[in-house]
Amino acid sequence: MSQRNTGVTVQAVNAHACPVREVLDRVAGKWSVQILVAAAQGPVRFTELERGIEGISRRMLTLTLRNLERDGLVKRTVYATVPPKVEYELTPVALELHETLQRLTDWAERNRVYVAEARAAYDAEHRPELLDA
Repeated sequence: MSQRNTGVTVQAVNAHACPVREVLDRVAGKWSVQILVAAAQGPVRFTELERGIEGISRRMLTLTLRNLERDGLVKRTVYATVPPKVEYELTPVALELHETLQRLTDWAERNRVYVAEARAAYDAEHRPELLDA
């Protein structure tokens, strides 16, 4: 830190940033985003999520849903049927987050070609040996 800025300490920055970083790490996780997007249209069952999210294992889906429920972003409802029926739905806070995720997704869709072209240009300039492989 700068000697001139004595009002800001590493401890003060970390005290504020740590909880924010913890929340962002949870909601920005690869599987969390996909679950939040998949569950945004209303209650969804575990198997629907499992089929709809490519590449997620049953264990990872279970752990991520549990963490999202713990964080108050997903509500889990168990119906007393045989076999038991379990549905997951987003809480109001998660629906607000979904609006932000939707804007981010829209941005990514609009700019994916630009990013791909930028990567190719960068790689051609900085790592030409990769292009010859």
